[in-house]
Amino acid sequence: MDHMTSQKTDRKRKLSPTPLSRLPGQDNRMHWHELRSLFPVTEQHIFLNHAAIAPLSTKAADAMAAHVRDVATEASHGYPRWLKQINKVRKLAATLIGAGVDDIAFVGNTSSGLATIAESFPWQQGDAVMFAVPDYPANVYPWMHLKERGVQLCPVSRQNGRIEPEQLEAAWTPNVRMLALSSVDYATGFAVDLPAIGRWCAQRDIRFAVDAIQSLGIMPLDVKECGIHFLAAGAQKWLLGPMGIGLLYLEPGQRARLRPPLVGWKSVVEPENFQLNFELREDAARFEPGTLNLPGIYGVGAALELLLDIGVENIRDRVFGLIDQLAGHCTELGLASPTPIEGGHRSGIYSVEVPEPERSYQTLMEAGVFHSLRDGKLRFSPHFYNTDEEIDRTVELLARTGVV
Repeated sequence: MDHMTSQKTDRKRKLSPTPLSRLPGQDNRMHWHELRSLFPVTEQHIFLNHAAIAPLSTKAADAMAAHVRDVATEASHGYPRWLKQINKVRKLAATLIGAGVDDIAFVGNTSSGLATIAESFPWQQGDAVMFAVPDYPANVYPWMHLKERGVQLCPVSRQNGRIEPEQLEAAWTPNVRMLALSSVDYATGFAVDLPAIGRWCAQRDIRFAVDAIQSLGIMPLDVKECGIHFLAAGAQKWLLGPMGIGLLYLEPGQRARLRPPLVGWKSVVEPENFQLNFELREDAARFEPGTLNLPGIYGVGAALELLLDIGVENIRDRVFGLIDQLAGHCTELGLASPTPIEGGHRSGIYSVEVPEPERSYQTLMEAGVFHSLRDGKLRFSPHFYNTDEEIDRTVELLARTGVV
């Protein structure tokens, strides 16, 4: 075998997905290192930035590439197969959050999903919407935009990233019709108690909308148990999917009350009937006005299959273990953190305070440790394929920046 053929063979081996024949939790336990081989980013970097834009697995990349090749070679001949794949991925998404397949719509990102909810809801003059501040703008601006329609804004201030039912109660007024919260604070990693807040909303006849992008894929979530009416999440973070595709959940009892801000040929009951029979669908797909991002759907489908095969509970436990290791090292260095580690408010995010955050950030990035700088703190967000050795190496590099 010549050198060129050997290189091609090695590259093909790297891109070939590892079969999930032994899953965590089973007797024949799978090693996390085997799953690691699905992520080529690990060959050159320590990637601890899944709260930003996560790397694709070879499974997701291969699925997207296969669809693109299909279109390139067969054009629209594969259209019936594409429709079947769309339905399959809807089912996967529904399984992930405990919903029905008819409750799932595909959107471009979290922002478009939340904006769809905000603009579709039957607001009346004097109604109010509650939301947390500070928060990522994707879950603030859609609600602020409603002020022009006469909707009152009721912002609730976070306390060191925290939002508790007591804070909501103090800010609540009888005209509040919707509460919009992020499942996890993007800066501190504080995870809200979704079931408790869902019960709080139910007692006051408030609709509950959730931005789940910082938890979906790493933390188990059941929309029915949590009393969630609406949910949006892009695929590019913890779901390990591509950019430009996201999931929108619309609770059946509320869906019929929503008026889609945009409609198109795919919004109707008979999209292939070109005789102009305008009858909107009853399922969530009425909020998909036109041709969908099929490469994105193929990619997120492969990502969802991987997560569901491993088990979100297994992923959560794995990530929490890595964060425990990271937090322990940072405590030994005398570094403070606003991130909750114990109890029910932890997530996949760990933020740490350092004396010179910008210098430490640049030093780690130059060393190949991918993370984020948020609110003057270093933010780390590992996933299941990260290793103990990577955590140790990160802290070793951090210590060298002179933080102690």
